[in-house]
Amino acid sequence: MLLQRNKIDFKGHHIYVGIDVHLKSWNVTVMTEQLIIKTFSQNPSPEILHQFLTRNFPNAIYHTAYEAGFCGYWIHNQLSALEIDSIVVNPADIPTTDKEKVNKTDKRDSKKIARSLRSGHLKGIHVPSLKTLEDRNLLRTRGVLVRDLTRNKNRIKSFLYFHGIEIPERFKSKSTHWSKRFMSWLKSIEMSETSAQKSLNLIIESSENLRLTILEATREIRKLSQSEAYAGQVRLLRSIPGIGLLTAMTILTELERINRFSNFDQLCSFVGLIPSTNSSGDKENIGELTHRGNNFLRCIIVECAWIAARRDLALNKSYHEYCKRMEPAKAIIRIARKLLNRIRFVLKNNQPYECPVIK
Repeated sequence: MLLQRNKIDFKGHHIYVGIDVHLKSWNVTVMTEQLIIKTFSQNPSPEILHQFLTRNFPNAIYHTAYEAGFCGYWIHNQLSALEIDSIVVNPADIPTTDKEKVNKTDKRDSKKIARSLRSGHLKGIHVPSLKTLEDRNLLRTRGVLVRDLTRNKNRIKSFLYFHGIEIPERFKSKSTHWSKRFMSWLKSIEMSETSAQKSLNLIIESSENLRLTILEATREIRKLSQSEAYAGQVRLLRSIPGIGLLTAMTILTELERINRFSNFDQLCSFVGLIPSTNSSGDKENIGELTHRGNNFLRCIIVECAWIAARRDLALNKSYHEYCKRMEPAKAIIRIARKLLNRIRFVLKNNQPYECPVIK
C-alpha cells in the first residue's frame, strides 16, 4: 500500500535570500539554485525570516545577504545565531545593470542581492566583534562631539563679527585662543538688547557643556587604553612619531586585527589611500584617491602624517623630495602611506618603531 507524504525535506538544498533593509520593513527575495521563489515584505525581524525559511524549506542550507548601512551588524549577528549563513556586503560591490540604476525599487534591490549571492559574485565585508564595535563607538562619539564644539566656536565668532565686536589682540594667538581667560571675556560682553545677550549666553553655555562632555569621553578612552586588550598595542603605536593616545586607539578600534590584511595593498585599500586609475591602450591616468575606504581612519592617518613629516627625519626628507615634483597636498598622501606601513610593521611584528638615523 502506497502512503502519501505530506512533509517535504530540503536537506542538501541551498536557499538564497536577498534582504533590502529599511527601518520599518524588509523587502526579501528567496531563490533556490534554479528558481525565484518569492519576493515579499516583512517586519524587520531576523526571527520572522527564520520562521518563514524553516517552515517552507525545512532542513535546507540558508544563505542571506544585505547591504551595509545604518542598521550596522546586529541583523548579521542574530541571523548567524540562528545558524543562517549571513554576509554583509558593500553596496558598491553588488553588480548592477544600467536598467536597474534608472529603475530602482526595493523589490528589484532584494532580487539583485539574492541573484548575486546565488551566482557567487558577492563577498562579505569584515564584521567586527561586539567589543570592537562598542569601543569604536566611544572614539567616534568623541569625534562627533569635537565637531559639534567646533561648530559652536564658529557660531560664537560669527555672532561677534555680526555685532561688530572685535576680539582683543591678547586672545588672537593660538596659545590663548579659547582659553579660560578668553571664555571669561566672552561672558563679560554686554549686549544692548536682552535677546542678543541671551543668544550669546546660550551658545557659550552649550560650548562649555560640550567641553565637559569631551573631557569625560577622553578620560574613558584613556582608561580603555590602559586595559589589557589595548595597553601593549597602544605603546607600540605611540613609538611612531605623530601618533598619540587618541590616534592609537582610533587605529586599533577601526582595524581590529592587523593580520586580517594579507598584504600592505589590502590595508591601503581599506583605509582609502589607493589612487583611482583609468587606463586604455598605451595611456594610463592616475587620478585622485578613490571614494572607497574608511573615511574616518583615512582623515586620522593624513592628519598624523603632517606631524610625522616634521618629527621623523626620514619622512621629512621624503616629503621635501616629493614636494619638488608635486603639490604638498599630494605629497602628504605619499607620507601617509609610509606612515601606514610603519603602523603595519609595529603591529605585525610586535616591536616598537625606531627612528632611522640619516647620514
